[in-house]
Amino acid sequence: MYRPDIAVNSPADLKAMDLSQLKDLAARVRRMIIRTATANGGHLSGSLGAVELAIAIHRVFDSPTDRILWDVGHQAYAHKLLTGRWRQFSSLRRAGGLSGFPRISESEHDAFSTGHSSTVVSAGLGMAVGYQAAGEARRVVAVVGDGALTAGMAWEGLNQAGWMKAGLIVVLNDNGMSISKNVGALSELLGGVGNGNGGEVSARGLFRSLGFSYLGLVDGHSIPDLEDAFLRARAASGPVLVHVKTVKGKGHPAAERDPEKHHGVSPARDGGADASPPSWTSAFGGALIRAAEADPRVVAVTAAMPSGTGLAEFARRFPDRFYDVGIAEQHAVTFAAGLARAGMRPVVALYSSFLQRAYDQLVHDVCLDNLPVAFAVDRAGLVGEDGPTHHGALDLSFLRAVPNLTVSAPSDGNELADMLAAALAHDGPWAIRYPRGSLPRMPENRPPRPMEYGRARMASTGGDALILAVGSMVAPALEARDMLLAQGVEAAVVDARFVKPLDPGIVQLCEQVPRVVCVEENALSGGFSSAVAEALADARAAGVRMVRLGIEDRFVEHGDAHGLRRAQGLCPDSIARAVLSLCSVRPEAFVPRLAAGAV
Repeated sequence: MYRPDIAVNSPADLKAMDLSQLKDLAARVRRMIIRTATANGGHLSGSLGAVELAIAIHRVFDSPTDRILWDVGHQAYAHKLLTGRWRQFSSLRRAGGLSGFPRISESEHDAFSTGHSSTVVSAGLGMAVGYQAAGEARRVVAVVGDGALTAGMAWEGLNQAGWMKAGLIVVLNDNGMSISKNVGALSELLGGVGNGNGGEVSARGLFRSLGFSYLGLVDGHSIPDLEDAFLRARAASGPVLVHVKTVKGKGHPAAERDPEKHHGVSPARDGGADASPPSWTSAFGGALIRAAEADPRVVAVTAAMPSGTGLAEFARRFPDRFYDVGIAEQHAVTFAAGLARAGMRPVVALYSSFLQRAYDQLVHDVCLDNLPVAFAVDRAGLVGEDGPTHHGALDLSFLRAVPNLTVSAPSDGNELADMLAAALAHDGPWAIRYPRGSLPRMPENRPPRPMEYGRARMASTGGDALILAVGSMVAPALEARDMLLAQGVEAAVVDARFVKPLDPGIVQLCEQVPRVVCVEENALSGGFSSAVAEALADARAAGVRMVRLGIEDRFVEHGDAHGLRRAQGLCPDSIARAVLSLCSVRPEAFVPRLAAGAV
């Protein structure tokens, strides 16, 4: 018997509830989501809009026998609460706690690990076909947002599912949003459903032409209507699409008014206003605006992330030079290649882990023909609580392998602006990678100065050891130098700035000071330190002793970003210890003196 004062232990608890109990449960789920996301940070609006949807799905289908897949995972918090994780939910996104996304390793009810969009139609189709081949009577339900339908992969899956007549149920959670407001012709078509102008006929015709039975439009906040639709879908043969209309942020007035602002919320903080320097993202946005003011050829492209990539003000200032292509990173890159061929200077702003999705297009459509496309690679490094699907741990490695591509990383806001100016003046592709969070110092109020191509910068001098740092690791390397001075060790710090091409002067410095520590917020395999090691080998440099600090060869889990960096040795005291080990000073005798808030 359901009791409102205790947790829901499994989906089976829902089966005996009446409607009044289910409505009370929905309210409790929303309160838990709001309380936890406010305390821990997380994806608020999407999950609030999918509460009744999750309840109805788990009432009609039998998880984990039936497989339920949640695209992206932004909308899956209610699913977690209903599948035995109520008592653990307060640990959401904290180190060692629940992931902010569905994870196969976390629960038998998480049928597929998600974190990027538009994957569950293809994955669900594979499961449905596999279970059918094995003779297993298991239904597969793929819940996908309308924002995810801007990606080609979703349509590749729909096309195959309709042709194969597979027993796949696709639930289209239509709220008119991705993170920002949806864009594109499909959004206009879906937006007309339910308003009496024939939009439902058009949607029905579209999905039926792909081989799907169409059930809709269903009120996504009416549990009886949802259950009726899911029962009909369960009884049908072949692929079915259930079109559900929901309100993103439902039950939280502020989130309903501004679902974009509340899509992803930060943890509540004590104290007064934040007096820290501006973020890397905002510094990029400002630098791009200044570049566009000076050059009418400069245009910006992003994939459903105008605010997240710092382009909202650019879009307001230059609406005819801003292109949000929806959640379609592959299209974004090839579209930018076309802009470049037409004489424009496109800047593609994507998160590092999302750029992975467009690697083929970067290689074949941009770099093969050496087209002048600049890539602003945001969220490079360890991003924190979003975890392994969002860490930008691989970009230096996969970008460095591509011919014609310049790969650089600024150490502060001034270098970011100067790199962007250089990239826009360069006749070829250029990637600039930078982390999430605040700049290490306030940028200077000056026009950008395009930096000299392929040249590193001596950030400090010293003859006992050499610290080679790139991007976000320059600031902790300088802190480590100050700590080493107290031990009588003088270490030079080099701000490499360019990973490709690597400044040849770095090899000469390594030969002059053969005790070298390389530090990067990227995978050690194939990244900056690999570039240094390869350059030393090619130069046949002898006698250089090198310690490499970077991200280990594994997927890093979620947690506080500072703690994750410390665990990987990407902090001042770890850098200092590495230097001391090369200088024959016992590292265990070193007592680090960390500044407040140091990484």
